Amino acid sequence: MNFQVTVLKILESYPDGFAVMADLKREMAILATSGRDWADRTKRLASRVADLDIFSQALVERLNGGWRITEKGRAVLELMEARPSEAEAGRQAAGAEPPPTTPAARLPASTRLGRDQRRQRRRAARERARVKAS
Repeated sequence: MNFQVTVLKILESYPDGFAVMADLKREMAILATSGRDWADRTKRLASRVADLDIFSQALVERLNGGWRITEKGRAVLELMEARPSEAEAGRQAAGAEPPPTTPAARLPASTRLGRDQRRQRRRAARERARVKAS
């Protein structure tokens, strides 16, 4: 599993792009144990950006109690997830498997919680971060 891509994907899933460390660690643990599909997907995404370093490239910023994805981070993630160009499509036709376009390309079912549960968890995390920052 590519740690840096996973961090970007987790942070992107939060409404304001901010997650406290406890939430990040929990979601990382879920994804790390979710199976080979997630690991393969993150490797494939990471291979589209040479020398990915989320902190030195300012894709993620460290804030009190957590991390936040930057606009630059969202742009890089969008670039990684973009459909391959025609040149890449030709290489894939020559032998490499194409990226999945089916629902299996999404996060594993084990990471999908009810919408209300996620919202409550995120609200609580933001509130804890605000309290710590005060």
